[in-house]
Amino acid sequence: MTVTNPKFEFRGINHLALVCSDMQRTVDFYSGTLGMPLVKTLDLPGNLGQHFFFDCGNGDTLAFFWLADAPDAVPGISAPAGLPDRDELVSAVGSMNHVAFAVPPEKFDEYRKRLKADGVPLSITLNHDDSPEGASREIHEGTFVRSFYFQDPDGVLLEFACWTKEFTESDVAHTPKTAADRNVPSAS
Repeated sequence: MTVTNPKFEFRGINHLALVCSDMQRTVDFYSGTLGMPLVKTLDLPGNLGQHFFFDCGNGDTLAFFWLADAPDAVPGISAPAGLPDRDELVSAVGSMNHVAFAVPPEKFDEYRKRLKADGVPLSITLNHDDSPEGASREIHEGTFVRSFYFQDPDGVLLEFACWTKEFTESDVAHTPKTAADRNVPSAS
């Protein structure tokens, strides 16, 4: 299904900005372990901190702030507490739950082996589908994306994902939930 935006010509993500506790450790992980080139660095005015940008493909960048006064993360609120196959996937409203990097389907298994060889703890491979469980161990006709999850040194949840089918109009079939559908009391 080819879709076009009648209002704006978006060309992907310019950058997604996250916050880290140790910029050197972040550079080591994203440039070293994941091989993302560091393409821009800057010190923020007034000793506020630093802002570094990593190329994550197709001209898109993943950026990190190191902020001198940033509070520590709160797992389960700032981001999920762990990997989806072992822990809660829940994070707070307004948080960034995870970043999924698109990888070529033909290299998916190879990339998983590389990260595992580098000692990165990984989730199981999930073959996402429309079943009640949302995923299966095996790839089948209903599988629309394959993925696995891992965390960066600050606990940011990351995912390598590859689409396995083209979407059709039948793939948009759910009524959006509202704030009233939440399982937590609203702040009023």
